[in-house]
Amino acid sequence: MLRYLLKRLLHTVVILLVVTALVFFLLNVMGNPVRLMLPETATEDQIQALTHALGLDQPVYVRYVKYMGNLLRGDFGYSWLYNAPALELVLERIPVTLKVSALALLFGVAMAVPLGVISALKRNTGIDLLATGLSVIGQAMPSFWLGIMLMLIVATRWRLLPVSGYESWKHLILPTITLGTGLAASLTRLTRSAMLEVIGQDYIRTARAKGLSHQAVIIKHALRNALIPVITMLGLQLGSLLGGAVITESVFAIPGMGRLAVQALNNLDYTVVQTVVMFSVLVIVGANLLVDLVYTLVDPRISYE
Repeated sequence: MLRYLLKRLLHTVVILLVVTALVFFLLNVMGNPVRLMLPETATEDQIQALTHALGLDQPVYVRYVKYMGNLLRGDFGYSWLYNAPALELVLERIPVTLKVSALALLFGVAMAVPLGVISALKRNTGIDLLATGLSVIGQAMPSFWLGIMLMLIVATRWRLLPVSGYESWKHLILPTITLGTGLAASLTRLTRSAMLEVIGQDYIRTARAKGLSHQAVIIKHALRNALIPVITMLGLQLGSLLGGAVITESVFAIPGMGRLAVQALNNLDYTVVQTVVMFSVLVIVGANLLVDLVYTLVDPRISYE
């Protein structure tokens, strides 16, 4: 296990280096933030002076080497837009984004797994057709459109929940539904397919022949083996959740990492964008490592020794 963890840690370092380089070079071809820092009445000499002071007139590879040197010392840069260290800003917003993403993940799993299992057990019935149809609709709806519809109907017309903001648990209900619906739709179809494949296996028929109850066969034998592809999908969908959080946080005015990234990108605040991307990669890689470890709990035959 230790050897496997060290190998994954090495892979994480390589991924971070590649992603950091790509993001740095892509951001630095988008434009010069100096013109946004200075007022519109600034002269060309003032623009050139600030560009030189910030080192933005140097070749991009020279700036990248300096950036990596600062990064190794724990200096993620300074945000000119917020007038604060980029690391401090991101660490302040990460808990909000993780909370919204975790709630969306729980909502998606809580909706998808039971619905997928029931749909598989009631194959080709009205319940199956309804579950399949809802999953297709859920995947087809863009998250921003669903969020706006929920705001207009649930919050504005029915006045059941707050429209936007981040003050109490009520403010998290609509964002959770918005972000988790697409995940629930994907997992429902996958759970249904996995269950249909598993319940046709010989060991399921053997378990039933031994006199095990229907509930024991489904939960202890069928569902446990069907969860392997579902867990894999969860690991792959974490990146989509963080990407969807960017849109969801913007729609519902949630002060999370996604909204911070959008504001920083619109204002060419490079240091903040780079820091957000780096921490997003760390969360995704860490979550996928956790998924690999969960495999060993669900299926004892899987080992990383």
